[in-house]
Formats: sequence, structure tokens, C-alpha cells
Amino acid sequence: MKSTAIANPNIAFIKYWGNRDDDLRLPVNGSFSMNLDGLATKTQVIFREDLAEDQLILNEKEEHGAGLARVSKILDEVRAAAGISFRAEVVSENNFPTGAGIASSAAAFAALALASSKAAGLEFDEPALSVLARHGSGSASRSIPGGFVEWQMGEDDKSSYAFSIAPADHWDLADCVAVVNTGHKETGSTQGHPLAATSPLQAARVADAPRRIKTCRDAILERDFEKFASIVEADSDIMHAVMMTSNPALFYWQPATLRVMDSVRAWRAEGLPVFYTIDAGPNVHVITLREKMDEVKAQLMALEGVKDVLTATVGGPAHLLTD
Repeated sequence: MKSTAIANPNIAFIKYWGNRDDDLRLPVNGSFSMNLDGLATKTQVIFREDLAEDQLILNEKEEHGAGLARVSKILDEVRAAAGISFRAEVVSENNFPTGAGIASSAAAFAALALASSKAAGLEFDEPALSVLARHGSGSASRSIPGGFVEWQMGEDDKSSYAFSIAPADHWDLADCVAVVNTGHKETGSTQGHPLAATSPLQAARVADAPRRIKTCRDAILERDFEKFASIVEADSDIMHAVMMTSNPALFYWQPATLRVMDSVRAWRAEGLPVFYTIDAGPNVHVITLREKMDEVKAQLMALEGVKDVLTATVGGPAHLLTD
């Protein structure tokens, strides 16, 4: 009873921040994202009769506590659906920084959902896999489908899942991730989401979400880079404004974060097709056309405080590996 899956992290264009049900991770608004090819999590799940409890090895280090508990929660759902009781050995590795605002949990739980369900002999369809992944990490629901992805908020647990609105080859974009800090952030998304409602700006952010979602969807389908850049930067800034005004306040930006943001705006004013978006962390995702990726990477590397630049093109869906 063994299976291995690979999933990409995703970068959200219209952000997910705040739940109407924290346990089920039902979002307060829909969201959009793009899977990131070249960045990946590989996860192997083996259900073993000889194990007394679940085991998690992440990047060659055995994990316990909250991290293992989140994984076991997903495995419990799989065990219940498959009618089995075996504990599991989970071995997972990322080729990008973990817990630094590059959606490592999204890739991890998407890969876990696919690998564990397959190892248990289940044949979940894409919506069911998206729901299962969402129970571990909300943004993981978006790493199940491929390409450009919409996560609908839904009316209940089963109807809140993600689906592709356009395949990976629809628009030849690239993400240049300006890494300014590789450390694990102090407040993760799971702890941050419940704070969203304490900000006086959250209600306005949520109320305006349908407009931003429609604008983003139209921009993607029309391949309108200018419209796309405008709405995505605005949405990112709005989410961070909510974070900064929550109680307690969350400040993910660092001086180098602001330096990248300012530079990207200046480059776009000079005619370079580029814009930024930032998840819950200090690192900056700089979106451009694939043909400009190397140029943008070089300019980012020249900025003070940028330690590395990871590049990714548009990725496909989570998929199984043949052992």
C-alpha cells in the first residue's frame, strides 16, 4: 500500500485570507492562482501494518507535534474512506524553502492527498481530492488542478473546491520569486487566518472580492497583462493591509521586500511587463512574461537584500509517480 505524488506550490493572484469555518478551512471569498512548474513537493505514503503511529519525515528530518497532527488528520480521513486502520509512513521533500511564504503547505497537502488516497486504493476525482487537500491547507485545494486555477468558496464542505479555468499553456507567464528570507515565518497562515476578522479592513476586502475575482478571471482569459498587473498588485496590498491592522498585527514585509516592490513598480513604468504579489511571508513573487524571465531574474539579483531568485513557469496538476 504505497504511492508517491508530486505537486507544485501555487501563487495566489486573488488571495485567500480568512475562513468562515477554520476547521474545514472554508474561505470567506473565492481566489485565483497559478501553479508553479519547477518548484515541487514529492511525497511518498506507505500504509504499514507494523507501525503503531503515523510517521512524518520532512526534508530528511522526522517531524512531531502540530505538523504531524495535520498530516494525521488527512490520513484519518483517507483511512475512514478506505475502511483501513494501518498507520502510515510519510516521506516528503521540497526543492524550495519551507514555511517562507512560497506555499510549501499547498504543495505538501496536495501531494499528500493524492498519494495517500491512491495508496489506500481510493479513486477520488479532482474535486474530491481538492476538498481533501483543503482540509490540510486551504491553498492546497488550488495545487490539485493544473494551470490557472479558481477556488470557489462554495456553500458547504463538498462544494468548496478548485478547478482549472485555463491550462498551463494558455499564457506563457513566469514567476521570479525574490527570496529575501529563507527562515520559517513566526506566524503561519493557519494561525493568521483567524486574525483576519479582527481587522476593520477585512469586511471591505471581502465585500469587494467578487469584483476583483471577475477582473482577474477576465484578465487571464483575455491575456491582458496591464489589467492583470493592476488587480493582482491591488489584491496583494489589500490582504497585507488587513494583516497589518489585525489584532495582533502581522508584519511580513521586510526592508528588502519593500525594495523589490518599489523596483518592480519602477520597471513597469519603464515598459517592462512585470508586477508583484506577496503571500503570507517576506518573499516577493514577481510575475512576468516567460521571454522576460532571465532579464527580470538578473535585475532582481542586483537588488540589495535579495539572497536568491527562484524561477518557475506555469505548472500542471498534481500527479502520481510510478514506483
